[in-house]
Amino acid sequence: MSVVEHVREMASAGLHSNVRLLSGLLLTMSGNNPELFSPSQKYQLLVYHADSLFHDKEYRNAVSKYTMALQQKKALSKTSKVRPSTGNAASTPQSQCLPSEIEVKYKMAECYTMLKQDKDAIAILDGIPSRQRTPKINMMLANLYKKAGQERSSVTSYKEVLRQCPLALDAILGLLSLSVKGAEVASMTINIIQSIPNLDWLSVWIKAYAFVHTGDNTRAINTICSLEKKSLLRDNVDLLGSLADLYFRAGDNKNSILKFEQAQMLDPYLIKGMDVYGYLLAREGRLEDVENLGCRLFNISDQHAEPWVVSGCHSFYSKRYSRALYLGAKAIQLNSNSVQALLLKGAALRNMGRVQEAIIHFREAIRLAPCRLDCYEGLIECYLASNSIREAMVMANNVYKTLGANAQTLTLLATVCLEDPVTQEKAKTLLDKALTQRPDYIKAVVKKAELLSREQKYEDGIALLRNALANQSDCVLHRILGDFLVAVNEYQEAMDQYSIALSLDPNDQKSLEGMQKMEKEESPTDATQEEDVDDMEGSGEEGDLEGSDSEAAQWADQEQWFGMQ
Repeated sequence: MSVVEHVREMASAGLHSNVRLLSGLLLTMSGNNPELFSPSQKYQLLVYHADSLFHDKEYRNAVSKYTMALQQKKALSKTSKVRPSTGNAASTPQSQCLPSEIEVKYKMAECYTMLKQDKDAIAILDGIPSRQRTPKINMMLANLYKKAGQERSSVTSYKEVLRQCPLALDAILGLLSLSVKGAEVASMTINIIQSIPNLDWLSVWIKAYAFVHTGDNTRAINTICSLEKKSLLRDNVDLLGSLADLYFRAGDNKNSILKFEQAQMLDPYLIKGMDVYGYLLAREGRLEDVENLGCRLFNISDQHAEPWVVSGCHSFYSKRYSRALYLGAKAIQLNSNSVQALLLKGAALRNMGRVQEAIIHFREAIRLAPCRLDCYEGLIECYLASNSIREAMVMANNVYKTLGANAQTLTLLATVCLEDPVTQEKAKTLLDKALTQRPDYIKAVVKKAELLSREQKYEDGIALLRNALANQSDCVLHRILGDFLVAVNEYQEAMDQYSIALSLDPNDQKSLEGMQKMEKEESPTDATQEEDVDDMEGSGEEGDLEGSDSEAAQWADQEQWFGMQ
């Protein structure tokens, strides 16, 4: 057995560090004495050395060695053509042991993707003749084409993957995301479904995700629920995660959190979708839960975007926008396709006053997830923040036409209409339509309450908010109800509502301000009573002490209110 065969055996055994050391020494020997190894042996050494570098994540160095290996292989091929085969069988095993040139090119493409040089990755894979492309090469090409916006080429590559592997579900999702009809995709799997038992669910699965990618959240939820209820697919973590994401897109945060928690209980090491889960918890003011979730995810893996996004959400809702910006950027560095990371960074930039930079991030999020309303909401908020009402109106109308007239799109359009005095009546009509469809939709309730507040119709606002709070409890709704109750002089109940709001979200600054404002308004009465006491008992140090006792009592009352959280 030659030394090169020993290197090959160690590579097959996964002894990468050993391969790296030995192959490095042998290549140096070959450089000093070109006659020491044959061209085929040198080619093998270069490939095995490059593989060990790839394993150590030294991608640029690996690309260099793979390139040298391909040059050596080209020289070897020319030599083989010049020297025709003698016909002996001894050369056959050697040629069979040579690493595949196709595999070397695939590894180079992997290196380029890790280095974020997608154009170079596409170029190296495009150089492989179509007939020689394996399913994994076609899959990588499809994903790269999709990322580069070359949709037609991406569709062709995904279809080629399915032709070779009809049960490649991620390729199916890739086709559906590129607007290929569900029926066409299903037709490519019909033979395999009919030939293998217990695969009847696959056609329903394709139908469900076709609804997902067309933005039909209601039908997608119903179809996945029908799948999830089947005994063989009950408690599937992927289906539960998809359901949670769909509920989130539909604005049903309560059910979304419920499904995420269910999936998390089934798989404690689950990472996918946890960025959305963390965002929802942060929005509800459950910052301690968000912090615990972030720590747990970092213990699982810090090489995914999700832990960084969750920590970023904690920072954002703690009003530490610079830190949220850093964490969002780190998440994007790990996964440039992370929509939640783009939204986090965009929101942080917007709140820091860097609106134009934020707009770029929200537009990229829309490109990646054209059916997610929160991407459009972020962009429209940027337009409104920069007083670009016309651009906001155009975008809101496009969303309304593209995603259909549902409670969410109606509310989004109404939000923009509220910014222009001319379109106040239109906003009112849109919000009424939204609340007719979904009386419990919090964003619609909040905007309708804002409109009623402008019109000083406080009694109508109180009725609206009480109705919305009948079947749910939300910090913002309790706080706004408190504001309305103050407007009609219902101070005691207003204080109760502020206390409930703070119990749901202890960091809600507006509820805290409302409570403190009420206490300040009560303070002149307290001061008058203190003056009366001073008149009766005389002035001096004792009076000052009594005044300080009264102030302490006032703070004690305030602490009592906070104790009701």
